[in-house]
Amino acid sequence: RNDYDGDLTSSAEILTFVKGNSLPLVSEFSDETAPKIFGGDIKTHILLFMKKSSDDAATLVEGFSKSAKQFKGKVLYVSVDTDVEDNKRILDFFGMKDADVPGFRLIHLGDDMKKFKPEGDELTEESFTALVQGYLDGTLKPHLMSEDIPDDWDAKPVKVLVGKNFEQVAFDETKNVLVEFYAPWCGHCKQLAPIWDELGENFKDNENVVIAKMDSTTNEVNGVSVQSFPTIKFFPAGSKEIVDYDGGRTLKDFTAFLDS
Repeated sequence: RNDYDGDLTSSAEILTFVKGNSLPLVSEFSDETAPKIFGGDIKTHILLFMKKSSDDAATLVEGFSKSAKQFKGKVLYVSVDTDVEDNKRILDFFGMKDADVPGFRLIHLGDDMKKFKPEGDELTEESFTALVQGYLDGTLKPHLMSEDIPDDWDAKPVKVLVGKNFEQVAFDETKNVLVEFYAPWCGHCKQLAPIWDELGENFKDNENVVIAKMDSTTNEVNGVSVQSFPTIKFFPAGSKEIVDYDGGRTLKDFTAFLDS
């Protein structure tokens, strides 16, 4: 039982108390707990990735729990057991590998989702707290994933973008750039692929138009929000504007949009 001893006239304080005590101090991620974790009011989460079977698991959780007490109602603390095969998709989402376990990351969910990475490799109460406090203080810079630029990124009509070459291509003020943000496992993206390739082929000789694609599961760009797959955005020449494309997805639709 947790007793509230704050200001009874402050609805904000009472709401924070209720939010902070509606879930365990540390929530263990699973298919059952996922809806509560991601569907709750608290949108800032710190995730500890570890093997529950490891010798140091109890020590890690102890430090994680001590840190969690300081931010109840503000930040959700989540442990992810990477011994569970299905949980490895969460590792993938953060661009982490088995070699990065144990490790931790922070994420703020919302329209402008941001991920944050600790500066060091220490896994202590102090390091967990420093990451969260840095986020709350606004002193952290988001961690943006990027693959290396492929040698043949511009060899085909559809240009291959990654985080490291995105700005150079998409914000080229001399080009109208249409970008598909996709996920390799996405069924709708696979259906769109031949149409996108044909669109690229049709515009390959047009000096003013670039057709491009980016794998958004392994690449991120500051200021470009991708909430679903495929997402298509237009970057018009002579502007820093980003236009969400919400038209039809046939070759004729895309062509008409670019010709207009």
